[in-house]
Amino acid sequence: MADMNPKKTPMPSQAPDIRNRNFDEVALGYTYEMAVGEAKRCLGCKHKPCVSACPVGIDIPAFIERIANEDLHGAYEVLSHSTSLPAVCGRVCPQENQCEGKCVRGIKGESVGIGRLERFVADWHREHANEDPVLPAPNGHKVAVIGAGPSGLTCAGDLAKQGYSVTVFEALHVAGGVLSYGIPEFRLPKSIVAEEIEGLKKLGVSIECNTVIGKTLTVDDLFDMGYEALFIGSGAGLPRFMGIPGESLKGVYSANEYLTRINLMKAYKPNSSTPIKRSKKVAVVGGGNVAMDAARCAKRLGADEVYIVYRRGMEELPARREEVEHAQEEGIIFKLLCNPIEVLGDANGDVCGMRCVEMELGEPDASGRRRPVVKDGSEFVLEIDTMIMSIGTSPNPLIRNTTPGLETNRHGCIVVQNEDGLTSREGVYAGGDAVTGAATVILAMGAGKKAAAAIDEYLKSK
Repeated sequence: MADMNPKKTPMPSQAPDIRNRNFDEVALGYTYEMAVGEAKRCLGCKHKPCVSACPVGIDIPAFIERIANEDLHGAYEVLSHSTSLPAVCGRVCPQENQCEGKCVRGIKGESVGIGRLERFVADWHREHANEDPVLPAPNGHKVAVIGAGPSGLTCAGDLAKQGYSVTVFEALHVAGGVLSYGIPEFRLPKSIVAEEIEGLKKLGVSIECNTVIGKTLTVDDLFDMGYEALFIGSGAGLPRFMGIPGESLKGVYSANEYLTRINLMKAYKPNSSTPIKRSKKVAVVGGGNVAMDAARCAKRLGADEVYIVYRRGMEELPARREEVEHAQEEGIIFKLLCNPIEVLGDANGDVCGMRCVEMELGEPDASGRRRPVVKDGSEFVLEIDTMIMSIGTSPNPLIRNTTPGLETNRHGCIVVQNEDGLTSREGVYAGGDAVTGAATVILAMGAGKKAAAAIDEYLKSK
């Protein structure tokens, strides 16, 4: 009999006035008793609506049932059948829009805490398991994966489980992609990313860092090296700017650079070899998860005032509700229905302000959201010393410019023929942000999973 408590078990976390001064993980995780209790709220629906909303197809009722029965090893086995990165998914997936959004318990109360339970099981396994995975028999085929982000790692893991010899080529000196350089330590500890990647290596996945495909090697070079199929999961790391006056002033960052220096280069540490500006008044332009990450990092670096500047209202913010709530709790100031039109500089070329206009929402645009329009006579100046642009990213052009016959669209994204990720080049598949533009970790993982299955079928047919 399910526990019919309408409320999900709260997640223990650091107090806002403490966590906004450190980079330790905000959410502390369920205890054993909390996890078992929350699992007992699951109704075990036969039609499994939560599973249909999971991009990687985890059998959610099955793994939760095992938690309720205190079989944590069995719960992990269910998870690992569908995902290679459960500790990551449990922390950064937008469950409220996916599995939890379809949970029947959410109709008359709160959904089951599926993400929190996934995190608990993954963390438990990491702390208690000591056996290495059983390696599949090699099938004699070689596959190359470009990009060690969530899409590429998922594709590599699924192929390795089927006996393929898989090599992942990563441009940076550390694997993980956006998991390593983009998402802050307080949301996703890098030790967890490293351990998830280590698990893939134990499956036989080889990772070659410091290899820029399109410069160090080309796609054609990889085929010449004996790889029979390729998956491109190179992400979308090229930042966009607004094209307004003053964007070249000192103190204007892209969110990508700002977060990479903090997350990958540890710029927040006193002895960092790549220190970052210790700002006092920061404006982050944008309303997505990346904007929330940048704003919360700026607060932890000691800024007195940090603004989220977004041209629509609170209801239109694309960031996860949890991230918005955490930002508000930590003292981030939301200046909504507001848009910058110029960055102002002082005599030294440093940012000293931002000229903005107020907005109001008009008729819906092509995306279905109400279009923001400028309110007459609403111009004002916001005093700041740092501006962080977080208005989206595009794929790096290196791969498309060095791969003959690879079709891309006007945004620079690789064009695929179907959801399996097949591109215009035979044997070349793609997925994640390189195809969709900037999206979520779990959608990238889902694309990597589908491409792995398609590559398997392709090579078997050959």
